[in-house]
Amino acid sequence: MSEDYCTIGDAPKPPVADGPPYADCALCRKQTEYPESYKGITLCPVCEWQEAQRTACSG
Repeated sequence: MSEDYCTIGDAPKPPVADGPPYADCALCRKQTEYPESYKGITLCPVCEWQEAQRTACSG
């Protein structure tokens, strides 16, 4: 029997920056570990975790 899981772990993430300048978090505006040049939404580790909890499948 196959079990279906809903994960965001497979979602693509921005590359980690080698150094400053860092991108700001799209939610709280704190610095992230991602480069400022990345085009797209970047989240700090706290907001990323909270977003994962919010969007996790239940049941």
